[in-house]
Parts: sequence; C-alpha cells; structure tokens
Amino acid sequence: MRILHTSDWHFGRTLEGRSRLKEQEDFVDELVRMADDQQADLILMAGDVYDSVNPPAMAEQLFYEACARLGDGGRPLVVIAGNHDQPERVASVSPLVTRQGITLVGLPAANAVTIHTPRTGEIAKIAALPYPSEARLNELLVSEGNEDDLRQAYSARVGKLMSMLAREFTPKSINLAMSHIYVLGGVETDSERPIQVGGAYTVDPSALSVGAQYTALGHLHRPQAVKGDGMIRYSGSPLAYSFSEAGQAKSVAMLDISPGGQPVLEELFLSCGRPLVRWKAKGGLEEVNRWLDEGLDDRAFIDLEVSLTEALSLAEIQRLRKSREGLIHIRPIYPDMDVVEMEIERSRMPLHEIFRKFYQRQTGGAVPDDGLVQLFLELVEENGSVQEEGDAQ
Repeated sequence: MRILHTSDWHFGRTLEGRSRLKEQEDFVDELVRMADDQQADLILMAGDVYDSVNPPAMAEQLFYEACARLGDGGRPLVVIAGNHDQPERVASVSPLVTRQGITLVGLPAANAVTIHTPRTGEIAKIAALPYPSEARLNELLVSEGNEDDLRQAYSARVGKLMSMLAREFTPKSINLAMSHIYVLGGVETDSERPIQVGGAYTVDPSALSVGAQYTALGHLHRPQAVKGDGMIRYSGSPLAYSFSEAGQAKSVAMLDISPGGQPVLEELFLSCGRPLVRWKAKGGLEEVNRWLDEGLDDRAFIDLEVSLTEALSLAEIQRLRKSREGLIHIRPIYPDMDVVEMEIERSRMPLHEIFRKFYQRQTGGAVPDDGLVQLFLELVEENGSVQEEGDAQ
C-alpha cells in the first residue's frame, strides 16, 4: 500500500496581513498531482486543516475542494482535527463525504479507522487520535503538581487512548497511528501555536509504542523524524508560515508499507509557496538598494535587518515598501544597540543566571554545578555584608 502523509495546511492563514490563499491553492494542485503521479492508495492528513476555529469561507471552500480532488475515484482520505481546528467544524460534512471514502475525525473516538484499498486489496487500521486537549479528552488532569507530573499524566492518557485504538491492529492489516501532538524531541518553530503549558502538554515517545508500523504526526512545521518504536514522523507544513521557518525545505512523506513489513519512506519536496528569507544588510541602505536592483529573492517575503548610523525616515521606509511588496519587516540596527540590549537583559537577570552565563563564556561552554553557584552567591552576600559594615563605621 502506498500512503501519502501531510499535515498543517493552515488554510486561512496570513502573513502580517498578506493573503496566502493563492499559495495554498497552488499547494492543493501540487498535492493532487503528487497523489496521482505516485499512485497513492491512502492519504493521511494529520491535523490543522485551518488556522483558526472560525476560518474564512474561502478557506473552507478550499478544504472541501481538496477533499473532493484527493478522494476522486474513491481513493481513501483520512483527516483529523488539530489544535487550531474546531473539531465539530472539521467533521461536520462527514454525512456528505463518507460514501466517497473520506473520513473526517474531529474528536477522539473509541475505534480505529478501517480502510480498504481497491488497488491492492489490503486493509489499513488507523489509530487516529485528533488533538487531545483536556476538553476533548472530557476530563481534567491533575491541576496541582509540578510540570513533570502533569506531563506524565497527559502522556499516560494519550498512551491509553492510542493503546485502546491499537487493539484493532492485526497481523494481516497495515497498522498505522496518526495524531496531532507535540512529542518530546521534536524541533519547534515560531509559527506553531503552543499546545502545552510549559512542557506539561507534551507526549513521551513511549506513549506511541502501540505496535504501529508508521505513526503520522502533525503540529510541528519542520519535516522531521522522532525517535521511538517504529517509524514516527512529522510531515511538516506545506508552506513557511513564519520567518523562523526561513530556508526550510517543505515536503510530504510517501510510504510503501505491507502487512508486517518495515515502511519504505520517500520525502517528496514541494515547489509551491513563496520563500521566506532574512536579509541582514551590514552595508546599510546602499546594500539593500543593490539587492533590490539585482532582483534578489524577487518572489520571497523578506524580513529585513539593516545596519544604520542615522535614523530611518518615514519617506525612506515608504520607498522601500513600494520598491518590493514582499518586504514584511524593516528593522534598523544602530551602533552599540547590541551592547545596550545586553545590558538591559543583564539588569533583569537574577544574579545566579548572570554568574552561569559568565562562567560558560569564560570556560568555553562548561556549566557550573549548583555547589559552585551557591558558593559564589555566599561570597557575594558576605562581601555585601562587609561593605555595609564598613559604610556604617
């Protein structure tokens, strides 16, 4: 069976007020071509269909069109809700699409999704768990306790749900898991809305050890594997949605899996979407103007950091913006600004943190142990007491 794994479409998302709808439409076109060219038997969409619980009508229309095109000819498509989605909204059109082989899972369910693929005659069992918030789990986790206790309780609950769904796995079926969660070890970017308070709403990879041959994850926007039992992978978002994703290659995962076999993974890179780039113009406006004249990154959205000795006028800012509509941020950097920012940061930092940073800098990265830090604080306190006595005399 050939399985295509994608996630984090975020239809309806903008970038500082700039619409991404055309890019998202291009992504759907490219995804449909990939699914056809690769002869995908099953498509898994691991959550965050939309960017908000109340998406614009055009975003909903694009999702419905994507489902219709991907499921054309009876090809199975399974979609789960992510943390950005309103689960009932995602699943609301199920009565209209179920007969076309499209399965929309909004809330955690008691049973795995069973898929029959016409081309191979194989059966896939999918432990499909939409984003499991406390409200969606319909229970309140322990409100008291430290972060580790909360994480362990949440992780255990996710593991229990996955194990319940995985009871339907059989030796003759292709056994898959899918969820929209943050698994420990994954690398985040700025564009993912946090789904945890501190680290409490994170999941230990052991919670996913339920016998799945492949676990399809959503939430993190960088395509990446996660260490754990079996093959566990985030497909990543199809577009770069924040400048923390600048330079990332976007892709979907294509897998060949047979019952009881090891998955064979191929990463299929996407060409849709405008790049997000960061310009650091050490040479000031002259360097920026040269890049603009050369047409550098002419399709990109740009985060510009320009070194200056004099204040940037409003007229100069307007001229830059008119010269390239893709300029999103323009941040002037003045001499000694880094030093000033560092001093401000130090003034807000506890004394023990200042000592730790100083020690690391002086030793090339070594971390002082707690005993050494405590000794330093005692010496500072003792010195302060001596100074106070001297002042009093």
